[in-house]
Amino acid sequence: MRDRIRSVVRTIRRRFVPGDDDGDLAERTVKSGMWVSAMNVLDRVLKVVMFIVLARLLGPEAIGLMGIALLTISALLSLTNLGIDAALIQRVDDDVDDYLNTTFTLELLRGLLMSSVLYLAAPSLASLFGEPAARDLIRAIALVPIFLALRNPAMVYFKKDLAFHKEFAYRVSGTTAYVVVALGYAAVSPTVWALVFGYLADAGVRSVATYFLHPYRPRPALNRAYAAELIGYGKWVTGSSIVEFLYGQGDDAVVGWLLTATSLGYYQLAYRISNAPATEIAVVVSSVMFSTYSKLQEDQRALREAFFSTFRLTAFVALPMSVGIYLVAPAFVGAFLGADWLPMVLAMQILVAYGLFRTLFATFNPVWRAVGRPDVQTKLGFLRVVLLAVAIVPATSAYGIEGTALAVTGILAFPMVPLYAREMKRTLGTTYRRFLRELSYPVAASGAMALAVLAAQNRVGSPLVEFALLVSIGVVAYVVSAASLMTLFDWRVKQNLRELVSVMSK
Repeated sequence: MRDRIRSVVRTIRRRFVPGDDDGDLAERTVKSGMWVSAMNVLDRVLKVVMFIVLARLLGPEAIGLMGIALLTISALLSLTNLGIDAALIQRVDDDVDDYLNTTFTLELLRGLLMSSVLYLAAPSLASLFGEPAARDLIRAIALVPIFLALRNPAMVYFKKDLAFHKEFAYRVSGTTAYVVVALGYAAVSPTVWALVFGYLADAGVRSVATYFLHPYRPRPALNRAYAAELIGYGKWVTGSSIVEFLYGQGDDAVVGWLLTATSLGYYQLAYRISNAPATEIAVVVSSVMFSTYSKLQEDQRALREAFFSTFRLTAFVALPMSVGIYLVAPAFVGAFLGADWLPMVLAMQILVAYGLFRTLFATFNPVWRAVGRPDVQTKLGFLRVVLLAVAIVPATSAYGIEGTALAVTGILAFPMVPLYAREMKRTLGTTYRRFLRELSYPVAASGAMALAVLAAQNRVGSPLVEFALLVSIGVVAYVVSAASLMTLFDWRVKQNLRELVSVMSK
């Protein structure tokens, strides 16, 4: 019996854990992608369940207050992001141990500075949003940068070596702590502090977990040459991080500033749900493919084919999920969140398109970083921020959170989609026709799915039953239509799926 159990464990490890001696980069990438996917699905499911429960217990205003606190820490994290991890992953050398103590020291200095600034600026930040109650929340989460700084810097190997089974343990340990602490506290005292203590537990547990997952033990030491080298590459990542915050969370800041904490609660939950596929797929792609593309950076043809395989699979998954969320949004909100949250439905549906574009663009940015051109992402992001700054305030003032959603989505659709495509065309030496061809098949399959779901809408009175019915019909319709297209045409996603199955069966 013991030998059988060991045999099963060895089989599972061989099939799912990418080994150090695994010479097939494609196989290691697929296995790593599976771990990241599993990690993000589990992470998302746990947090969605938690937020559904807490949304009913706490209401939109409490969610909005926590949103203000998180905005402040996100802004500071973005402004001070040194880009060190990206610099270490991009290096061709497999061994970066010599850089780790310098990394640890730089991050520790950054964390102490951030925590001090957050604590001292909390009253002013709360006043800026017109929500004095946010002051103590901001001061409490000021501990988080210190927790982040104390993490083992050797965790960079989780991504550099495609060892995402360790990244899975790291992420899930924190999320589990977040959910358990938040729900446990809310059961005793249903206030916004349930979210605060859950957030602190998440950061603390993750920091401790890194020392169980890697044997390296850092110590404070600063090598100026190494620091200059890392920051030299990371400056563009820093710039990219800042513009990503501005166009990724600048809309939250405008809603919180112009409207109310309740409106921010509606907008943030609408964004969280509508962009769930984008968030999860983007994390998988950016985490796994950056490492893979970095190993292919000197072979443009191999890089191009790896990119289009990723783009094809991303579109295959993201398009039907986005269309499905748009169609079932009213039933979902009515069934799981209740009538208090219905005002967010229209904004949620608008943001679905934003999420779809985000998902597709997630395949672009790792390529630019891998070939040593992180400036492309930063420059395009800066243009997007400028355009958003012009449009978002009047749109929000005139139409509320729906206007905010229209502004961020419209600017991403045009002019950013054509500009992103043009730059990637130049980077990979490809054509616009190839992009359109890869998108045409999932668009057709998703269209057939949409027709089937629309035909079944409003057939039952219960939102929960309608939600279950629409999801079931959508899944069946997409599978049937996609399988038909694979049979009738040369949709290469069929080959990609076979490769995934082949890797899994080894």
